[in-house]
Amino acid sequence: MSDVTLIEAVNMALAWEMAHDESVVVLGEDVATNGGVFRATVGLKERFGCKRVMDTPLAENLIAGTTVGLAVQGMKPVAEFQFMGFIYAGMDQIICHAARMRNRTRGRLHCPAVFRAPFGGGIHAPEHHSESTEALFAHIPGLRVVIPSSPQRAYGLLLAAIRNPDPVVFLEPKRIYRAVTQPVEDNGEALPLDTCFTLREGDDVTLISWGASLVETLAAADQLAGQGVSAEVIDVASISPLDRETLLCSVAKTGRAVIVHEACRNGGVGAEIAASLAESAFLDLQAPLVRVTGYDTVMPYYRNEQRYLPQVADVVHAVEQVIAL
Repeated sequence: MSDVTLIEAVNMALAWEMAHDESVVVLGEDVATNGGVFRATVGLKERFGCKRVMDTPLAENLIAGTTVGLAVQGMKPVAEFQFMGFIYAGMDQIICHAARMRNRTRGRLHCPAVFRAPFGGGIHAPEHHSESTEALFAHIPGLRVVIPSSPQRAYGLLLAAIRNPDPVVFLEPKRIYRAVTQPVEDNGEALPLDTCFTLREGDDVTLISWGASLVETLAAADQLAGQGVSAEVIDVASISPLDRETLLCSVAKTGRAVIVHEACRNGGVGAEIAASLAESAFLDLQAPLVRVTGYDTVMPYYRNEQRYLPQVADVVHAVEQVIAL
């Protein structure tokens, strides 16, 4: 078992599933000959051929529509959008057709499709290449929205997403594509969807995050430990459906919670988590819930990018606030 990056874990999961299920196909812009803009699909065309790894025109609506058509006819397509900011052109197909197929046909048809997209800021790219708009998809009934935060979870969750009988929007935090390595056994074992992962046990405060923001969240937990504060860290992983039970159990233990995400604050997934905790864990809370988020603006250009993204100091300061109450 060797250490791999998150992007390599994505490639491993795709290769495993394609080798063991001939109905799995990959399509998207530059995914075949060039191996994708971030090289997530490198080597797949050479191994599985151009009928299963297909370059498409620069037309996201076409990519999404073709994916839906393949899925309802018995294939398991995995579509790549080069950046989350490019996925909007395909939202009509994803929301109006993929998400509704099972309900519309009363279960006669289903749509086992995965829509992959790199998302988030932190790579000094323009705003359309740095979107964190996962809440748009989390609001849609019929869609699962999955966000891995490490190589191990990228591998296991992508396998689960491909095997799922209904559509999954799989958002990959590109800021940590190559920043984190972990040992990943290429054994085809999937991780459960719709489940939070407790990354660190603690007693004083619950830190809730997902995607690349877990890097800062875990670093903040380490810094707080030096101050005598025991922080429990939870990776939400599947933001829709949301594993509320794990979150509620943690807050019942710690009595405090800080939610961290780089997406805009207004209407973000953090607001839904906070509402759920306020509704169901109000009597367990010893302090108000606090969110550490991006701003309600377009992602700025790279000179101001770090001012937009939540930093370790921001998380530590939020925890200090709730601990003091």
